[in-house]
Amino acid sequence: MTQSLQGFLGSGDALGRLREHAERLRRLQAVLAGHLPAPLANTCSVGNLKGDTLVLIARNGAAAARLNQLLPSIMQHFGHAGVLIGKVQVKVSIGETIEPRPPVPVRIIGERGRDSLAELARSLPEDAPLRASLQRLIDHCRSD
Repeated sequence: MTQSLQGFLGSGDALGRLREHAERLRRLQAVLAGHLPAPLANTCSVGNLKGDTLVLIARNGAAAARLNQLLPSIMQHFGHAGVLIGKVQVKVSIGETIEPRPPVPVRIIGERGRDSLAELARSLPEDAPLRASLQRLIDHCRSD
């Protein structure tokens, strides 16, 4: 049942069928993208065509709901393009999980450090950007 990748690539018939199917899916994607509004077209794609069943993939639930609303016109549009679709399945893609950002570390500056930074800030001209930055740092840091 399973065969090695080299064996699969070496068989011309299997590779030819795969190439034809990929080209058919590419054409179907172009038909779909030509029918959908641009924001929706950017979040939806053709997943597969097996028999007369077209599988559409939506990036999120809102896009899937909108696709389901547009199914009659989508099927009609594919019919006008010469592709007879008997059934459309809309599936939601499970994208990459986004790792939560690590918490921002709390920076603590001791009292002597704050005093030194304040003294440095006072020694700078009033309109110096460094003085303003130092003052923001002093205002937002925690003391131990």
